[in-house]
Amino acid sequence: MKAATLAVQRPADARLLMVDAEGALSEHLRIRLPELLDAGDLVVANDAATLPASLAGIHLASGATIELRLAGRASLALADAPVFRAVAFGTGDFRTRTEDRPPPPDFAPGDRLALGPLRAEVLRLVGHPRLLEIRFEGDAGTVGAGIARHGRPVQYAHLAEPLALWDVWTRIAGPPVAYEPPSAGFILDWRLLDALRGRGIGFATLTHAAGLSSTGDAALDARLPFAEPYRLPASTVAAVRATHELGGRVVALGTTVARALEHAAARPGGLGAGEGVATNRLGGASCLRVVDALLSGTHEPGTSHHELLRAFVAEDTLARIDAALERGAFRTHEFGDSVLLERAAAQPRWNLKTATLASRFGQVRTALPA
Repeated sequence: MKAATLAVQRPADARLLMVDAEGALSEHLRIRLPELLDAGDLVVANDAATLPASLAGIHLASGATIELRLAGRASLALADAPVFRAVAFGTGDFRTRTEDRPPPPDFAPGDRLALGPLRAEVLRLVGHPRLLEIRFEGDAGTVGAGIARHGRPVQYAHLAEPLALWDVWTRIAGPPVAYEPPSAGFILDWRLLDALRGRGIGFATLTHAAGLSSTGDAALDARLPFAEPYRLPASTVAAVRATHELGGRVVALGTTVARALEHAAARPGGLGAGEGVATNRLGGASCLRVVDALLSGTHEPGTSHHELLRAFVAEDTLARIDAALERGAFRTHEFGDSVLLERAAAQPRWNLKTATLASRFGQVRTALPA
């Protein structure tokens, strides 16, 4: 694999590696995605817009230059006294690899931070000297405006040119609550949505506050993904239920969608509309209740996004996927290529009456060539 170095959401040559339920691999142009899905399937996407969550500033107690990358808050609503979690870095910017950035100064509760037009106070350290809980001064409007004026999109060294905010917004971006882009949704444009509809494939959205993908620190990275709030519309819940009742598949467009749907479905009472905070980690031991297929970017082994793939495929299949991506020089990171994973045949949907639903659906899927 190689890093995608240009901030182009829909390059004409973007590729997709499909992995069917039997573990067979096949390569396609990504724009052919609608042809790889079936009538009656439902694609669910994350409609979160991305905040300019990288804030340069000063640690007033020491005078040291810092960067804070906002990493989450308790809900999607920006409260009157906005409290965020943030990961702190020392001097420098995205041009230096995250893992090579110098550490920030030592923080203590009560420390004051000057972040452009914003002022903030460190409330506490959250189990790590670089993971802070901070409270901004001012009301929600003041804080939101300050972040919008002063912040920059979170960015990593594989991209040489500074990102603009529109580079990290999908075509369906709505509430500005994500800290990094829900980049699986970069594939979307109105032409693709029209193609989905033309093939009888449904489309729905949810809002999930996608968090940081890397902190540059092994101990912090092991805690990813952090807790992330989400909102499920009643219309999306109804679409998911109807899809399963008619034997269709729910296709999550990105790991954040899979995480939100599976967290909501695991709560008492099952999948329901409303807000929640995803604290789950999907992996090899996960019992998938909702998601039947996942479209995701290509991810390097060892990352939390890569570990999530184990919820869909067996260990040997994942090894073959990694080898195919490496051999084919697929592009990684947010502007890279994609994989489409069907849930392995040995991992049936939780509590699904397969035979009855298949009979009602009246379709037999054709396997793609290996």
